[in-house]
Amino acid sequence: MTLICLWLAIAWMGTAIAAQDLSLRTVTTGLDTPWEILWGPDGWLWVTERPGRLSRIHPETGEQQTIATLSDVYEQGESGLLGMVLHPNFADSPYVFVAYTYRDGTTILERIVRFTYQGAQLSDMRILLDRIPGATIHDGCRLLILPDRTLLITTGDANVASRAQDLQSLNGKVLRINLDGTIPADNPFPPSPIWSLGHRNAQGITFYDDIVYSSEHGPNNDDEINIIERGRNYGWPTVMGYCDSPDEQSFCQTNSVVEPIAAWTPTIAPCGLAYYAHSRIQEWQNSLLLVALKAARLVVLRLDSTRRRVLSEKHYVANQLGRLRAVCVSPDGRVFVGTSNRDGRGTPRSGDDRIVELTAATSSVPAGGSLTWYFDQEPLDPLSRMYVHLPAPSSVVLTLFDLLGRRQTAWNFGFCTEGPQWFNLDTTLVPSGAYIATLGLGAQHYSRLLLVGK
Repeated sequence: MTLICLWLAIAWMGTAIAAQDLSLRTVTTGLDTPWEILWGPDGWLWVTERPGRLSRIHPETGEQQTIATLSDVYEQGESGLLGMVLHPNFADSPYVFVAYTYRDGTTILERIVRFTYQGAQLSDMRILLDRIPGATIHDGCRLLILPDRTLLITTGDANVASRAQDLQSLNGKVLRINLDGTIPADNPFPPSPIWSLGHRNAQGITFYDDIVYSSEHGPNNDDEINIIERGRNYGWPTVMGYCDSPDEQSFCQTNSVVEPIAAWTPTIAPCGLAYYAHSRIQEWQNSLLLVALKAARLVVLRLDSTRRRVLSEKHYVANQLGRLRAVCVSPDGRVFVGTSNRDGRGTPRSGDDRIVELTAATSSVPAGGSLTWYFDQEPLDPLSRMYVHLPAPSSVVLTLFDLLGRRQTAWNFGFCTEGPQWFNLDTTLVPSGAYIATLGLGAQHYSRLLLVGK
């Protein structure tokens, strides 16, 4: 009982933002299945709604300005107006890229188009990629512009699982095209736009530094978070989640399948995905923010220093808002989510659908400070590292105490400059077990529970 009480008292002390410490502010209501939310260069939220409306919404007042309504959008089941992305140099190239489904007779198809934003309206629609087979389920479709000015497009298998492994089909893939619709010369299967294959239904994609992350729906098991790499195979439909059955292991070895960095069974229906690299909500730094439909929550996946491994998973606003489909992070770290309760699978509430801002209601960092600290691995391996973002120049000392408060060991790193720092920790001589790690910054001290393993 003593150990349990100590855990409740000190775990994550100094950095934790518990679910009840999030403040929810409704930005706007009355939407119909908002699918994409972006922070625009004008400081407004740019939003697509699945029936076909594109809007700008003021993040403070909730004022909504419709900038286009696409009359040829076909919405049924999971189809409709889907992903959107804005040109990174919007001032000189005011282009808006959009994905949507339409019908040709009785056939459902998907296309990627580019609009020009002029006079508070979208005009000059140009088709960049067309006639991707669609369906009432498994259409994808998120868009992402990379620093090399190419466009990534996630497509679902359109309810035909075998298409994901077929290089003659654009379904079940991540596609890559230039911003004018041409095919990059360095694509892995020229002249195809295919960038990676073996995907079931990826409905989230984000990028940070040199890594592309994607969220993907599994069937009745193994939802996934993947790192997307050029020309790689992600296994569907033979492989679901990790390569952990004999048939999967054989396929994975033959096809060099990339395993996910996270997977969920039972499924949570992962959707919108964003990388968080800000100090506004300190515990979320270096994390993936994932919104879930079925699980109706925000999942925060904190990454290690390589950003290729998940260290921890925390859940927020579970069942408070209903199904969540979109997440947006502003340049200064504000977080907005969009509900999806009017998508045919949710239970609409009064005012649905809505956009809500999530903010940290409390802060454990002293006024004027911006401290973030965590360990590269938990439990610690013999040779580990600690990350500290110092709000000001300070001496840095880390001390380990056992659960009875007895000092075990300490690392004195001397006086360090303001900003991000990595410190090496040698725990070879520290016995395995639970400790209270106390970070001393001059006269201020912060504590948390830490596990040391061998």
